[in-house]
Amino acid sequence: MNKKVFYTEAAYIPGIVLTALGAALMEHSGMGLSMIVAPAYLLHLKISQLLPWFTFGKAEYLVQALLIAACVILRRRFRKKYLFSFVTAVIYGAVLDLFMGMLPQAYGTVMRMLMFTAGMTVCAGGISFMFFTFLAPEAYELFVQEAAEYSGRPVPAVKTVYDISSLLVSVVLSLLFFGGLKGIGPGTVVCSLLNGTLIGFFMKLLENTFVFRDATSLRSFFEG
Repeated sequence: MNKKVFYTEAAYIPGIVLTALGAALMEHSGMGLSMIVAPAYLLHLKISQLLPWFTFGKAEYLVQALLIAACVILRRRFRKKYLFSFVTAVIYGAVLDLFMGMLPQAYGTVMRMLMFTAGMTVCAGGISFMFFTFLAPEAYELFVQEAAEYSGRPVPAVKTVYDISSLLVSVVLSLLFFGGLKGIGPGTVVCSLLNGTLIGFFMKLLENTFVFRDATSLRSFFEG
């Protein structure tokens, strides 16, 4: 089978749009957010009580900045792509806030389940695209990539460990901030268990469908 060429630079666009759309769909489903973004969402809920302008997207900037700092500590060096990753976080946050304002809230069990399933699937597809671009991914994917390289483990396996750890952090934050669970529901648990597998599936699907190739010579600049 002849595979079509998909330029790595172009993979950045569906990566950003799909991950933001997926996060907004899950939030509007009311069944619980992805554990990836739950910590940022909880910070948004808490801080926006005092600062109404502190949106979900802006909370993402803060959390992803902390993850980039963790990459620096883990790898014991600062790389240009860490800075570009923060730029990606800003773009992602803006797109996320846009979708948050556009999408309707889901009502009824069936509609909520459908919206959450769509969000989880779309988000996993978006993350998969981000693994095929050299343009700096969000700090979530960047941290997983760096941890996988550092440990020598496969990306899907590291992603699953990261997701479960993020779920535990989200539960702790929710209990500390609100004395109960907010933004965390049955869908969050399902996502923590299936997200790594879904991403692995979409990565294989993309690899079997496309040949990812650079259209420019900018890779060394962005990965420096």
